[in-house]
Amino acid sequence: MTSDQMPPNDMPLPAATRPPAPAGVAATRPRVSAGRADAGERHGDPSGSAAAVVVGGGLAGITAALALADAGVRVTLLEGRPRLGGLAFSFPRGDLTVDNGQHVYLRCCTAYRWFLDRVDGAALAPLQDRLDVPVLDAAGTPAGRGTRRGARLGRLRRTALPVPLHLAASLSTYPHLSLAERARVGRAALALKSLDLADPALDDQDFGSWLARHGQSPRAVEALWDLVGVATLNATAGQSSLGLAAMVFKTGLLSEPGAADIGWARVPLGELHDTLARKALDKAGVRTVTRARVTGVSRTEEGRWRVDTGDERLDADTVVLAVPQREAHGLLPEGALDHPDALLDIGTAPILNIHVVYDRKVLRRPFFAALGSPVQWVFDRTDASGLDGGGQYLALSQSAAQDEIDAPVAALRQRYLPELERLLPAARGAGVRDFFVTRERTATFAPTPGVGRLRPGARTRAPGLYLAGAWTATGWPATMEGAVRSGSQAAQAALSVLGRPHDHVFQEAA
Repeated sequence: MTSDQMPPNDMPLPAATRPPAPAGVAATRPRVSAGRADAGERHGDPSGSAAAVVVGGGLAGITAALALADAGVRVTLLEGRPRLGGLAFSFPRGDLTVDNGQHVYLRCCTAYRWFLDRVDGAALAPLQDRLDVPVLDAAGTPAGRGTRRGARLGRLRRTALPVPLHLAASLSTYPHLSLAERARVGRAALALKSLDLADPALDDQDFGSWLARHGQSPRAVEALWDLVGVATLNATAGQSSLGLAAMVFKTGLLSEPGAADIGWARVPLGELHDTLARKALDKAGVRTVTRARVTGVSRTEEGRWRVDTGDERLDADTVVLAVPQREAHGLLPEGALDHPDALLDIGTAPILNIHVVYDRKVLRRPFFAALGSPVQWVFDRTDASGLDGGGQYLALSQSAAQDEIDAPVAALRQRYLPELERLLPAARGAGVRDFFVTRERTATFAPTPGVGRLRPGARTRAPGLYLAGAWTATGWPATMEGAVRSGSQAAQAALSVLGRPHDHVFQEAA
């Protein structure tokens, strides 16, 4: 992530953007937090109880550490950055607290909901009572004689009726599709519902071709399927595995009436994924070390694992590598995977985030999605960021942003401010106090056809060594839900081998 426009006082870049220290050298002294008085010496504890090292303090690593500690394992969590949270974090910008990007979850995200409960953060990231997504078409409403006026508002919302009737009323009046297109969407949804997600052949097909074969027009793809799919998969239908796309739509829209109700943080993400997560880890007895860059993972002569950092050497019975796939590839010992280079074939996809601070309120809703515009999703982050003084802070989340991820800030400003004025009449004439950009060039793994065969499971061929991360074989795309699931899977696999009794930490979505 980079913040391309800095305030006059040259605010330092967030840690994720700083050049890495040379191998084995920490940029600054590690920070250690522990929930027990002896936590700093735990890796040398001769008591004989099982010990684990989790490498990576994102959602996957935090989850693995908590699940292992809850089962009585002595855990050390190592994170190279000065904070926890991975790619869902916050940083200061002047008086604001800024999320690197807008992150949401759905009611069907049972693993992430477990995570929020586990860190005592559920009340800070509530769900909608019922799915309700305002969709603005920048092309406007027909006004006669070939003219159009204003952005046209439609809504995707549900009722309490059973699936698939819960969306029938909304779809039947959705103004961004013709009557014939709405009918064909219904038929395609029923066909999608009948797909077997366990069929590996789905992963070899692209979702766009499947939609075309099922009568979906380019407009239907733009106004419905990609509206949801791009935000959840970080790819357009034509670039997405049918298996992953079917999983998203079946689980989110075609399983239970409330499965797609949207939740998002009303506080900075750092409060959930760093501050509260640290408290939960400390309380569970996890020794957490930040600014700790792992330089090697190897076997000891006694058959245990040794993890080296620039400052210490830790021995453990279990190691969980909860880091991005390329970093995991660099740390894996020889023979740990049959085809380790497959990790390097898992592509990545970027997300661009545009942040605009106006001098007045220009949006009455908490969020909306857009059509007929480069703008995708817009969220009001005013309260969460701590902005005061009567203005409004909007965050634009632009997924599948390959064409714009490296565009200059000036060019993005020239493009997106007029687009916001097209969509939001109140923005016309409003003063812009600040405009800045954050970029996640490798925000997610690319959900391309065939990616399923590249994603490894939690277990490796090396006993006691496990993998976690949204890129592993969770069945989900690269989301907060997928990350938490991966951490849980790694912990459950480790606990089974250690012979520790454990429960599945969350209920599966229907």
